[in-house]
Amino acid sequence: MGVIIQAITLSLKVAAISTVITLILGIAFAYFFVRCNFALKDFFEAFLVLPMVLPPSVIGYILLVIFGKNGFMGIFLAEHFGFSIIFSWIACVVASVVVSIPLMYQSVKSSFLSIDESYINVARTLGASESKIFFKILLPISTPGVLSGIVLAFARALGEFGATMMIAGNIPGKTQTIPTAIYYAMASNDTKTANILTFVVVFFG
Repeated sequence: MGVIIQAITLSLKVAAISTVITLILGIAFAYFFVRCNFALKDFFEAFLVLPMVLPPSVIGYILLVIFGKNGFMGIFLAEHFGFSIIFSWIACVVASVVVSIPLMYQSVKSSFLSIDESYINVARTLGASESKIFFKILLPISTPGVLSGIVLAFARALGEFGATMMIAGNIPGKTQTIPTAIYYAMASNDTKTANILTFVVVFFG
């Protein structure tokens, strides 16, 4: 039972933290791509949503190359901060953010695009600043899309398996999330544990 509680606690922690990060990044990217036009915009936008179509194991491998001991981010973190995120709960968060951000981005972007441009033009005519327009018009009107993105990102983070296995592994009490715990429970023929954890994922998802 201790392993089950640890897996559930870690998964909820990772999903909550990654959802907050994804929310901030998703809104920022959606606003930037909707309101700005620049060269190679389509390329960078396609790159942002690429994790939606790539196999999770491929995403995990790419993250491993980036954050591994020979990767540029891995070397940077080791030299300047003296630590590595590989095989840590932070790696679980990184993997969850990468795989769930396309869902948040697409949801918020759709909401931004659905806003009548006349509201924004009138606000500018009345002297409203861009920041005031963002917080007083764009975000309030886009609340349904933002909430939808939060739900989708949380569920995706909670169920993340492939990328997490590649970059964080499956260390009980440290990096073992619900999906990885289910996988190893089935490998060990522990159907009771697998059933309990599956119910938890379905309940929260």
